[in-house]
Amino acid sequence: RAANRSARKRASIHNSVAWVLPPDLTIKVFSMLDSQSLCYAAATCSMFNKCAMDPLCYANIDLTTIVPKVNNAVVSTMIQRAGKSLQSLKLGIVPGPTGSPGSCQPLVYTIRNSGDVSSFSWNEKRTRQGKESSILTRSCLYPLSGDNGATGILLRRLHLYNIERMDNASLCVALAACPSLLDLEIVGLHVELRQTLMSVSSHCRFIERLFFESSKTGRDDSLKSPTCFELVNNCPNLSSLSLRGFKLHDNKVRILVKGFRKLKYADFSTSYSITGTFLRNLGNGGGGSLLEVLILRDCMHLKEMEVARFLTAVIAGDFKFLKHLDISNREGLASEGDWYQRSYNSSLIPLQQVLEVRPDICLLAEFPSEGCFLDIDHMIDSDINSELSLPFQQSGQTSDGALVTSSLESSYNSDQGSGNEEYQDSGFVIYEESSDEVDFLIV
Repeated sequence: RAANRSARKRASIHNSVAWVLPPDLTIKVFSMLDSQSLCYAAATCSMFNKCAMDPLCYANIDLTTIVPKVNNAVVSTMIQRAGKSLQSLKLGIVPGPTGSPGSCQPLVYTIRNSGDVSSFSWNEKRTRQGKESSILTRSCLYPLSGDNGATGILLRRLHLYNIERMDNASLCVALAACPSLLDLEIVGLHVELRQTLMSVSSHCRFIERLFFESSKTGRDDSLKSPTCFELVNNCPNLSSLSLRGFKLHDNKVRILVKGFRKLKYADFSTSYSITGTFLRNLGNGGGGSLLEVLILRDCMHLKEMEVARFLTAVIAGDFKFLKHLDISNREGLASEGDWYQRSYNSSLIPLQQVLEVRPDICLLAEFPSEGCFLDIDHMIDSDINSELSLPFQQSGQTSDGALVTSSLESSYNSDQGSGNEEYQDSGFVIYEESSDEVDFLIV
């Protein structure tokens, strides 16, 4: 043991002489590494380990994995090393890279249906201490509240993916410890939309980007209008909003889109109850007039008439900042009278005219060929949350149908009701506004 200590000491002295960068620059370089590479560097030698213990190296922690490899102890160690320097934290299981802005690639992952971990057992996977399984639980975010809340007070970015054991109470406690949060991304957590938005509204008032994808598509209809108003009033800086896979009604979506004065990016993909009536009169001032990206992909109840009205308003000069629009639907658009009747290549929708008048817009309108999707009756009888493995098909040449009639325009701009309101919301107002032993964490 004495010989080993002496050899390590000589090697450390040699490395400090041979390494060309001073400690402050070494720490700067280490701070640019991803979390796994930083752990590898820390395991190299005592000199690197000492530099890798600096809090600046852990300002941006990314412990996302494809299969479960990280437990609460790893997260706690990383957060404690970062201390007050923590600015970004990403945890959980990400099944693959995110798609382009126009895509609707699901990010929700369950360990039970992954072929890569088919033999996984909660009790078989152990850390090297042999005490905890290699999964994250509801207490993985508790360190953010440590040191009387000083750890999470400067956190700017929090991304959580498919942490199956996370619950509402634990997430709300974590958000309460992060008052400076600007970017929140939640995917595949078993948490309620309403409670999460209430917590964001109460504690994260500087937030600029909110991305929330449901773990159970079409089942969470917990959002209420008062919660929407509170979020709009308390989080005026929000410029990017994504609520994917929730059972959202048009009146609530309208409150959000119309209320956020700085909103530029809106994604309501796979939202089950949206018909499109919230789009009416959005371009005449308010938050909707600044939209640059609008994604309504695979919204089952989205009506072709509402899409036609919206595109007619675009042709008329509304939504001058709009650069990207996605109305693709793998089941076609719903007809005006009966959503069972699907439209695949409607001449009512002036796609070609939009591209002629606004060539700067990236317009995605991909629909299947007629009859190539599952029968609607069969689809309703089955679980609406099951993933359909149907390929998208381009609708081919767009029809050069005539523009929608003037009566259509007038009905669009009349700012009628939201369509499927559950109740009136007239009572709410939107306001303007070191040792030689290396602690090697295998990630």
